Amino acid sequence: MSDEDHRRRIPRTDRLLAHPAVREARERIGDAAIRRIVEERQRAAREGRVPIEEVEQAVVDALRAERPASLVPVLNATGVIVHTNLGRAPLSEGARQAIGAAAGYVDVEMDLVSGRRSARGAGAREALLQACPEAEDALIVNNGAAALLLAVTAVCARASERDRAIPSEMIVSRGELVEIGAGFRLPDLLVTTGARLREVGTTNRTHLSDYEAAIGAATGCLLKIHPSNFRVQGFTSGVDVAALRRLADAYGLPLVVDLGSGLLRPDALLPDEPDLAGALRAGADVVIASGDKLLGGPQAGLLVGRAETIRRLAKHPLARAVRSDKLTLAAIEATLRGPETPVQAALHADPARLRERTEGLAARLAAAVQGPCEVVPHEGRVGGGGAPGVPLPGWAIELPEAMAPRLRAGAVAVVARVHRGRCLVDLRCIPESDDELLLECLIEALGDAGAAPRSAPRGLGSR
Repeated sequence: MSDEDHRRRIPRTDRLLAHPAVREARERIGDAAIRRIVEERQRAAREGRVPIEEVEQAVVDALRAERPASLVPVLNATGVIVHTNLGRAPLSEGARQAIGAAAGYVDVEMDLVSGRRSARGAGAREALLQACPEAEDALIVNNGAAALLLAVTAVCARASERDRAIPSEMIVSRGELVEIGAGFRLPDLLVTTGARLREVGTTNRTHLSDYEAAIGAATGCLLKIHPSNFRVQGFTSGVDVAALRRLADAYGLPLVVDLGSGLLRPDALLPDEPDLAGALRAGADVVIASGDKLLGGPQAGLLVGRAETIRRLAKHPLARAVRSDKLTLAAIEATLRGPETPVQAALHADPARLRERTEGLAARLAAAVQGPCEVVPHEGRVGGGGAPGVPLPGWAIELPEAMAPRLRAGAVAVVARVHRGRCLVDLRCIPESDDELLLECLIEALGDAGAAPRSAPRGLGSR
């Protein structure tokens, strides 16, 4: 058969575009993406990489697999609850529904009674104040870094107004100037405010006298930052919020406290993790936290504190640049008003129930693949910089390390923990309703491997 005859047998573009699968795909993806898929399969047929009789089915399969966005939903089997690489906090069902409702036209800045413009995100602000009554006022911006940037910029600007010839300074303990994920360093952010960074104390020890000795005419604020992702132990000392409040009052200075993790109230499971309510009671003018960590909501920066301070922040020009969108505001409000979040459910998961689920799943998996499948102790973590070093006792199904990439590449992606040559599947962050789905994924991965799990040393060390 000649090359010309071969090409004539390839399905025409108009015929492929008339396929019912194309009409269905148009509800999810645009015509440009559809034509690209059709043309790629036709070209593959011309080059002999796809049999001509399989072109139509190849187009259908590609269209069904095409996603409107590249993000892939995964089952988090790492045991890390607030996993930054997996999008941090999974949203509650109420928050997901709220995002869907807010995706169209909504009254984000309109009073429907009067028809006039209203305050943006009033419902989310009110929900945050109800959840944290210690706060006089609240403001929500697009993330935690933005909240810190806005707070420091606005309060230090007040000091600059008093004497424009002297650059304002923020005083902070050297041991609190941390680097977090992806090489992000807080000092680099803070100096972009235009204020000078005045470091006091040492990496491991800072005293109240260090702060007081640094106070001068240029001082714009006292800044306290809760360290993330690490703990300093041994010969250490720091200054708590209450002591800094007394010092700030003595010199007429604002006190900004960045807590990071977003714990609203004390949690017995995390005894060393500071909370917003406690910091406000201790006297902070403004407290900063992230919405997508222990709060269990979307990415957002939460600022709560004294009414005068929050009003000053809200009126600053930078507030417009870092404001939250309508989807975030809807999700934050639904998170705060709703029942227990997935983050809280995973954090307070019953270890006995986790073991029961894990052992039951392992037994069914072993029967399906006709091989041993061991359950081992496994310590989960809060993640996202929250409660560093605090173990969350649990259990994991132990598989060969080679199973980890197979699980990630499955029809439903499963991300497990790889540690010391083993693939560890922890059910802490997986809703119980997804246990059957997880079992199917495990059977598929082990079936593709053509071998049953091998045994490996029991137990886990610390991270």
